[in-house]
Amino acid sequence: MKIPVQRLHLKRRVGIRVVALLAGAAFLAGLAAPQSPVGKPSQSEMAARARAIMPRPMRVGIPGDPQGTPPAGWTCVGNCGTDTADGVVPLSPVHASTYEWVSTNGGSSGVGVLPTGALGSETDGSTLATPVFSATAGTALNFYFNYVTSDGAGYADYAWAELFNSSNTPVALLFTARTEASGSIVPGAGLPAPLATLIPASVPIIGGAPTFGPIGGYSGTCYASGCGYTGWVNSNYVISTAGNYYLKVGVVNWSDTLYDSALALDGVTVGGVPITPVKSV
Repeated sequence: MKIPVQRLHLKRRVGIRVVALLAGAAFLAGLAAPQSPVGKPSQSEMAARARAIMPRPMRVGIPGDPQGTPPAGWTCVGNCGTDTADGVVPLSPVHASTYEWVSTNGGSSGVGVLPTGALGSETDGSTLATPVFSATAGTALNFYFNYVTSDGAGYADYAWAELFNSSNTPVALLFTARTEASGSIVPGAGLPAPLATLIPASVPIIGGAPTFGPIGGYSGTCYASGCGYTGWVNSNYVISTAGNYYLKVGVVNWSDTLYDSALALDGVTVGGVPITPVKSV
C-alpha cells in the first residue's frame, strides 16, 4: 500500500521530535546523577558537565583593577588582584576601599594546592602571599576572607590560608573553605583542621549563582548545588614564637578546570598593625 508523501513527512518530523526528547532526557538525567564532593565524579557526570558548559568569555577586566595586579610587595602566582565592592562581595568589615583576591580563573596548572594535606585531583589555581613581616611571641595575626564559587557538588573546589616562616616552612593552617552541596563549607570537608579562631566558626554557603568579577566568564553562573559565597569571615591566630613570617592564601579547581572559584582577602594585621615588609630577613 502506498503511503502519501504528506504522511511520510509527518512520520519523519515525529521521529525527529522523539529522538530530541530522548536526548534531552538523557542529558538531564546526567546532570541529576548523584554527586559526591569528596569522591571523584563519574564518567557520565563529567560528560554531562562538559556538555552543559557554556563558552567562556575572555576576561575583560575587574572593577577597580582591570589588570589583576596584586598589591605592591605581595607575591602572586596565577591570577590575583585588588577590587572594590563587586557583586556578592561588598567591602569588608575593616571599611577599607579595596580588598585583595585570588582566582582559579586565569590560574596556573598545579598552583593553589593546599601545602599541608593536598587531596589529589587538584588542577589549576592561584596563590597570593604577603610581604615578610616580623612578629613577637603572643602576637595576633588577624584578617577577613570571603570564598566565592560558581562550582557545585561533585567538583569541590577549595581555598585556604597558611602561615609560613621566612624559610618557606609551613607553620599553621589558618582556615579552609570547600564547595559542598549543602551545610557548612568552612572549615572545608576532607581537609585538615585549621588552627585559627574563625568567626563565625562554621559557615554555610549563601546559595545562588554568584556575581563576582574575578571569576571571569563564570560570574553569574552556577553548576549544581553548592554555588554561592560565604560572606566575610574573621580569622584570628596567635603566633607562638617570635620570628619572621608571611601569610599565603590559595584557591584551586578540583577534578576539572570548569566553573571557577575565588577568594577575597582583607584587613591583614599583625598585632593590630597592617603588615609591612621587614628591613632584613
